[in-house]
Amino acid sequence: MDFFNTLEIQCLLQLIELLEQQRSQVDAKVEQLMNAIPHHIITIPGIGQVTGAMLLAEIGNINRFPALEQLVAYTGIDASVFKTGQFEGDETHMSKRGSHYLRYALWQAATASLLHNPELKQYYDKKRAEGKQHGVAMGAVCHKLLSRIFVIMKEQRPDVTH
Repeated sequence: MDFFNTLEIQCLLQLIELLEQQRSQVDAKVEQLMNAIPHHIITIPGIGQVTGAMLLAEIGNINRFPALEQLVAYTGIDASVFKTGQFEGDETHMSKRGSHYLRYALWQAATASLLHNPELKQYYDKKRAEGKQHGVAMGAVCHKLLSRIFVIMKEQRPDVTH
C-alpha cells in the first residue's frame, strides 16, 4: 500500500511541475502579445500583464462606451434595486449582468490594488470605516478603478495618479 501512495504523490508532483511550466509559457506569450499592442493599462498599480490582457480583451474597443456608466453596466458592477409594484427594496446589490470575465478581472485588479496602490487602499479603508462590509467596499474600489481604466483607455495615456 505504501508503494502506491508514494507513486501517487510522485505523479501528482510531476503534474504540478508540468502545469507550472505550462503556466509560465502562457504568461510569456501573454506578455509578448501585450508588448505588441499599444496600451497603458498596466501603468495602473495593481494591474499586471495577465490581468491587463483580460481587461483589454473583455472591454474591447473603449469607444463603444460613450460614457463610464455604460462600461459600469457592461461590467455588471452597477447597483440593482429590487422593485415590484408599489414595493421598492431598500438594499441595493451588484447587478452582475454583463461580462463575468470582466468583473472577475476587475475584482482581481482591485484586490491587487489594495497592496500596490496607496490611494485605492486608503479609499477602501475609508469605506470600511464608514461601516461598509468588505464586499461593498471592494465594489466601490472596483468602480473607482474602472473609472480610471476608462479614462486611461479613452485618452490613450498612462496613469498619472500614483
